[in-house]
Amino acid sequence: MGHGFTWFASVGMHDTIATSIFVALLLVVFALIANRRLASSTGSVEPEDGFTVRNVAEAFVEGMHGMAEGVIGHGSEKYVPLLATFFAFILVANLLGLVPGFSPPTADFNITFALGLVSFVAYNYYGARAHGSRYLKHFLGPMALLAPLMLLVEIFSHAFRPISLGIRLFANMFADHQVVNIFTDLTKVGVPVIFYLLGTFVSVVQAFVFTMLTAIYIALAISHDH
Repeated sequence: MGHGFTWFASVGMHDTIATSIFVALLLVVFALIANRRLASSTGSVEPEDGFTVRNVAEAFVEGMHGMAEGVIGHGSEKYVPLLATFFAFILVANLLGLVPGFSPPTADFNITFALGLVSFVAYNYYGARAHGSRYLKHFLGPMALLAPLMLLVEIFSHAFRPISLGIRLFANMFADHQVVNIFTDLTKVGVPVIFYLLGTFVSVVQAFVFTMLTAIYIALAISHDH
């Protein structure tokens, strides 16, 4: 992680925005390379030897598809692009914060709240697309008598979701960033390795948690059970 100094801030750029764009560009480049490798191996069912871009891409997509199917069920493949994008962006952003000279964009609440808003808009869109105008019944509960109260409760519950998603991710990554910085500055060598490993673990877990919660919200939104 950076220790006060960051590359983008040193050249007068807004650190959070510049790092977020940099993460997005890294993912785009990886996707283009992976797409080219997959296109060149069309018809080949055998995996490549070693740790290759194609193997990483296939394993990642398969993992995302398995998680989506486990949470959402039938028809989950249509939601994999969104979930995979969330996981990949958050994971790379988190891990980039472990590189000296970079600060994780996810340690900024503006970024994490924006991700939460995207999740909020997406799952409500999917719910409305799956149910049409009947989607509003999800907010009214099973009893007509309690519908006004349930509507109020559901509005507050759903409105808080992007905030809770943003706060959870921001708080964990900000705390992790500070802990690694402090122990690196105090001990310089040896001990920081432990916290870098812990930081890597936290980075993966937080990316998974955000993606899993989004998948759960989608499953609830498109569910036909009331």
